[in-house]
Amino acid sequence: MAFEAVQKNLEDRGFSVKVFAAGREAADYLDSVLDGTSVGIGGSVSVQQLGLYDRLASHNQVFWHWANGPEELPKAMTAEAYLTSVNGLAETGELLNIDGNGNRVASMLYGHRRVFFLVGKNKLAPTYDEALWRARNVAAPKNAQRLGKKTPCAAKADRCYDCKSPDRICRGLAVLWQCMSTAEMEVLLVDEELGY
Repeated sequence: MAFEAVQKNLEDRGFSVKVFAAGREAADYLDSVLDGTSVGIGGSVSVQQLGLYDRLASHNQVFWHWANGPEELPKAMTAEAYLTSVNGLAETGELLNIDGNGNRVASMLYGHRRVFFLVGKNKLAPTYDEALWRARNVAAPKNAQRLGKKTPCAAKADRCYDCKSPDRICRGLAVLWQCMSTAEMEVLLVDEELGY
């Protein structure tokens, strides 16, 4: 996949960008640049698929609620580096995440020295509106289904119903129009499908 346009648009918005042919190459890169530091990980199937928790935990202090329970959430939010993915990335350069607890969207906005976004080619959409559509109608239903939530989108896995269910996981949306001024932010574009 040609990532030239999205790479240029992200760089114009202040993000550092690296492009990888395969997820294992991105995992090798993260394993090499994150050493002897504290790392927080947001809920991310992409991170899970690449086995990054075990790799990074061998030489870093890593906090991930998927591996060690909900008590890791506040520790992950104060780590020096943060690793997550996105639900949608517009070719025009906007990064979008939907969240139920708020930990992931909060951490992508503030509190870390470095933030890394691991993004498979399946997350890319031509425009902001299409990236938002993808986040709501592709990623959110798949995540609700994975989590066993009792929502219309999990039951049918076809689209967002903008439900009022107490199990709703799409409670907040964060959009990065530009790199936040308080952190180094790096987008790792991977020419493979990763996560939802």
